[in-house]
Amino acid sequence: MCIFCDIIDHKIPSSVVYEDENTLAILDISQVTRGHTIVMPKQHFDNILDADETTVQQVFCSAKKVAALLKEKTGCVGLNVLNNCGEAAGQSVNHLHVHVIPRYGSSDALHIEFQKSEEVDLGEVLAQLKG
Repeated sequence: MCIFCDIIDHKIPSSVVYEDENTLAILDISQVTRGHTIVMPKQHFDNILDADETTVQQVFCSAKKVAALLKEKTGCVGLNVLNNCGEAAGQSVNHLHVHVIPRYGSSDALHIEFQKSEEVDLGEVLAQLKG
């Protein structure tokens, strides 16, 4: 069984921020920034690609509610809503989840940076995706 399923089943204690019939939101034990919350479906899916559309909608609707709560209560100046899908993308628990991470400024502990990469022929990429 996965650690998130054990948390959902109350076998492992957690700090619940939000809960409804289909989702659970808990404070992330790592707290990359103050209020960092994880939103997950109560039904197990390994990742966003394995989940049905209804579940994905439920998770993101709950993530929006959590984001609004965090914005109101923490005084953060921004938020990241992040899903890692697969080990190469940084997924460390194989249970669909979304991180809602309050941002307090450029000096907080989360750094996401888009760097310039080699040029890509967009027409070629589009043809690959549509072909």
